[in-house]
Amino acid sequence: MQTLTHSLEQIAERLKKAERICIVGHLNPDGDCIGSMLALRYLLVQQGKTADVYDRDPAPGYMKYLHGFDSIRPLSSLQATYDVMVSVDCAGLDRIVDVKNPEQNAWLERMLASSTCHLQIDHHGTNPMDMDINAVDGDASAAGILIWKLSMILGFEMDTILAECLYTAVSTDTGNFMQDNTSAECFDLMSEIARTQIRLPQICRILFAQRSHGQVGLITRALQTLRYAEADTVTGMLLTAEDMQACQALPEDADTVVNFGRDIRGVHMTVLARESPEGVKMSFRSIAPWKIDMVARSFGGGGHAHAAGCTVRDKTAAEALDAAMNALILAHRAQEEK
Repeated sequence: MQTLTHSLEQIAERLKKAERICIVGHLNPDGDCIGSMLALRYLLVQQGKTADVYDRDPAPGYMKYLHGFDSIRPLSSLQATYDVMVSVDCAGLDRIVDVKNPEQNAWLERMLASSTCHLQIDHHGTNPMDMDINAVDGDASAAGILIWKLSMILGFEMDTILAECLYTAVSTDTGNFMQDNTSAECFDLMSEIARTQIRLPQICRILFAQRSHGQVGLITRALQTLRYAEADTVTGMLLTAEDMQACQALPEDADTVVNFGRDIRGVHMTVLARESPEGVKMSFRSIAPWKIDMVARSFGGGGHAHAAGCTVRDKTAAEALDAAMNALILAHRAQEEK
């Protein structure tokens, strides 16, 4: 499924010529986005360049162990000019901001106008290739894999800071190497990472075992809404704004709640519908070989074959959950027939 249209060597050559670089990630940034952006920033700063990192949304606080975490700025604050802008892990401009929001569109326009050269490094096969140089590899397990390859092109040897950023990126986008997008490249990278002084047990616990009080509360409430369908192979859960408030939960606390609907024995597909100020956010997950990306796309979203999402604005949370469950049932039946 490789969709690489420009090479990482072209990206490297353009970055070498630049002195001031703007790095931007996708809305609601995850571990791959944050780890990849901060890894790229580190590489550029090590070369004596100015590299500023922006995102529409705050990075989850539990990733504050990453070098450069406090340097991430809100996209709304961007006023400077740059030689180059590079988006990381963004499957399109509509993943940088909510393009239906006029205020956020103004942020996007200001970002694009801040430089005359626009680059992107991404691994989503649905990417529209709308930058000047598009290094998009749909076969890569994570954007972090591409940043690792770029680091080698730039002549940078693995060290502990880079290792912790890239481990965060690749481990989170592969479900701690449990998903079928885990490739041999992931373990080639891990072999290099293991040779550094990375705080692997501590970081692994933070990313995959440790939970906030807010998240525990959300898990409890979501499981109380758990619904089964299609002979218990499809599940769905719901979280309301009241749930978020009662649990004093942050948006990041809801990030992995959907996995509890997927990880039940016999379940192939699941969805979590969550009320938010922007609408009903729906997170879809599945296990191989069952795919749910087309379901997310049918609601105007997107993502990967087994992890995708969307935001619905014309339905209540209950209505959105009903619609998503029905779509998953149809998708499950269609794939079962193949």
